[in-house]
Amino acid sequence: KHIDFSLMASFPDDPLGILLFCVSAIVIGLIQAVIVIYGFSRPYLLNTQIQASQEQTLYKYQILKMILRAPAFFLLAAILSFIFCPVVSLLALVIFLPYITECLTWCKSKIRGEFPFSNFHSNEPLSKERVEAFSDGVFAIVATLLILDICEDNVPDPKEVAKQFNGKLIEALSEYGPEFLAYFGSFVTVGLLWFVHHSLFLYITKPTRLMGLLNTLSLAFIGGLPLAFRLTHEFAAKSHNEREAIQISCVIIFLASIFQFAIWAVALYNEKETLHRHIQYGGKEHAFMFAKLSLYPSMSFVTFCLTYMLSRFSTEIFHLMQIIVPFAFVLLRIIVRFALAILKWLFFHPPNINTVMIPP
Repeated sequence: KHIDFSLMASFPDDPLGILLFCVSAIVIGLIQAVIVIYGFSRPYLLNTQIQASQEQTLYKYQILKMILRAPAFFLLAAILSFIFCPVVSLLALVIFLPYITECLTWCKSKIRGEFPFSNFHSNEPLSKERVEAFSDGVFAIVATLLILDICEDNVPDPKEVAKQFNGKLIEALSEYGPEFLAYFGSFVTVGLLWFVHHSLFLYITKPTRLMGLLNTLSLAFIGGLPLAFRLTHEFAAKSHNEREAIQISCVIIFLASIFQFAIWAVALYNEKETLHRHIQYGGKEHAFMFAKLSLYPSMSFVTFCLTYMLSRFSTEIFHLMQIIVPFAFVLLRIIVRFALAILKWLFFHPPNINTVMIPP
């Protein structure tokens, strides 16, 4: 898939890339269909709810219909890729066509006053283990890309060290100071976002499809953190691109973290079904989780705004944010407890009997 996508992106006018991409998608869909057929031929492999149902044939038909719809559209895209250009736009249309059709059907049903049928049920449960496994895989790949990036481009050549720095390796490494600083800041950001994600799903008992969608969007922007790393160290010394690079990095971090916050908001909407009792609205753990999830969105937003007012110090402001946030995470529980104590004293402090004026 990765090779097919690279060919499609590098040669958008050549149908070979989109053809290989579509063939891969069709093969994957057909394999999934074979797995479904095999599973229904041996009912003991099925979910207990489906095993007890008298409508196993209907379940089988609906699942196959949902799985084979994507290969059918990709087959159409492969055929039409030889006719229309640009093929990438055509592929995007074919991928989103089922969702566009479903949206139009929903709007048509609402206009007629009918009950709108939709294949997307936001409260449909997902496997928590699979969501966490997929998320951990994305975080691991992003961290690996950062490590490979810093190791590949920022190791000085021994001949240059001997010639330019008189064999002093420390002086040679000091030339790569901005790159190492950007690397550590980006790696800490990935680690803390993973920590927030882990804390969030530690308290979620039943993820839903809407949470899965928001989690996928968050992971998509987390995958852009290696891009943020490259931008912050490649344009640090170029003033005309410095602010734009920092702002793009702030936007990536903000979107990655705000979608995590959105998962929390969706979980609170059905907290009795999706959250542990001691994390539900009103408790100390709820306030602590709220502060933990709002830290990166607020800090990245403030940094983005400061780069407009203090554009000359954009890089320094961004790296300062990357340094402050880890310390804020360490002190977060103390800060939250102190803030709750102040709020309790201000709004729920009982009146002092000695200071109450008793009318004559």
